[in-house]
Amino acid sequence: MKDQEIIRLLTDSGALMDGHFQLSSGLHSPQYLQCAVALQHPALAEQMGRELAKQWRKTVAGQISAVVSPALGGIIVGHEVGRALGTRSCFTERVDGKMTLLRRGFVLGPGLSVLVVEDVVTTGRSTLETVEAIRFCGGKPVGVACIANRSGLNDIGGLPLISLITLDIPTFEVSACPQCTAHEPIQKPGSRPATS
Repeated sequence: MKDQEIIRLLTDSGALMDGHFQLSSGLHSPQYLQCAVALQHPALAEQMGRELAKQWRKTVAGQISAVVSPALGGIIVGHEVGRALGTRSCFTERVDGKMTLLRRGFVLGPGLSVLVVEDVVTTGRSTLETVEAIRFCGGKPVGVACIANRSGLNDIGGLPLISLITLDIPTFEVSACPQCTAHEPIQKPGSRPATS
């Protein structure tokens, strides 16, 4: 699938939105991507997971023993990538502010090759925390795959990063936000509370 096809699917599903948004970081942006809106459609989730698995196979050789995604956003696409790669899919969660893989009884054997799968990589923070949780459990993270890369990075912690699309969406401090200056109403989407 080409970039424009992915963008069209995300836009048509209502996942890629235009407006005035306050991000979890506190920054403001004229666009917002909420992959969950697209991934609520099983056929679309399967299609994106299959395409991500295909891109991964083209980029990096070698067998993947497990897919691990940070909760909550990466779980559905991670499951679909796991299905396409013919392997299991696990997820990390925060426990007392720390990303962990052990909460649900997921076990990774020593040296198992693990692909981290995200919906969107913005700062890479939760991805790096997931990588560390995998290493703590004895797994060997080998790369990161995501639907959309907003980070501007080509790797996360030295691991290759592949994505279906790269988005360059501008962000602004509140004091420099042109939409705030124009008094446009603001929305706060997302799963994490905004920083104050």
